[in-house]
Amino acid sequence: MTARQTILMFDSGLGGLTVYREVAAARPDADFVYVADDAAFPYGALAEPALVERVVDLMGDLINAHRPDLIVIACNTASTIVLPQLRKKFSLPFVGTVPAIKPACATSVTKRVSVLGTEATVKREYTRVLIRDYAQDCVVTLVGATALAGYAEAELHGTPAGDTALRSEIAPCFLDDGARTDTIVLACTHYPLLIERLRQLAPWPVNYIDPAPAIARRVVDLLGPNAAAEPGSTRALFTSGRVPQTVLARFNIRSAKPAASISR
Repeated sequence: MTARQTILMFDSGLGGLTVYREVAAARPDADFVYVADDAAFPYGALAEPALVERVVDLMGDLINAHRPDLIVIACNTASTIVLPQLRKKFSLPFVGTVPAIKPACATSVTKRVSVLGTEATVKREYTRVLIRDYAQDCVVTLVGATALAGYAEAELHGTPAGDTALRSEIAPCFLDDGARTDTIVLACTHYPLLIERLRQLAPWPVNYIDPAPAIARRVVDLLGPNAAAEPGSTRALFTSGRVPQTVLARFNIRSAKPAASISR
């Protein structure tokens, strides 16, 4: 019998659930550990050295406790800042989440693309390198949203932000300089949680690029396809100690063991 594989999903909060959903659909046979470092949410508020130290130390504890076969960093900010140090220190495979600039520019018809991310993600040199390497003949606009990730978390908890607040966060993405923006890269895993509202509030229709399907494909590339007949289980761990059971239920997170908390 093939041994069941364990996939650890890591994010600063609940946005990584959008990635978990895609990976779990691609590998329903795996056991999942979803870890939200929500005690430190949002990561963009932390200085880079503090963020690196925190995530590297926490990851060491998680690897020792859960022995995963692969780790998905379902957070753009953590991926662009901490992923090199994680790969240097730990030998197991990591799959990061980076702005999907290459496919966005390859598919844009108007050649006007916006990258909507946290302030920490859009100011990273890594993001600018992606633009230099893959923008081709596209005009790429970087938009650092100050509150959108928090609005996404609030939406999940049943306290949605108003339309005006959301509209002000996404407005800089929509440029019309003779050719309208037609593609927006969602460079934060929280943002797909708001996708329907973003579509409703957009001044004109655009193609939103969600990185989750590509991440799921990469996981399958590294671990192989579904290998077991029986479905795996999922546990959710939160560094704050607050376990949002209602939210987890919306993502069909059910496990033999109750959702747990970890302190940090």
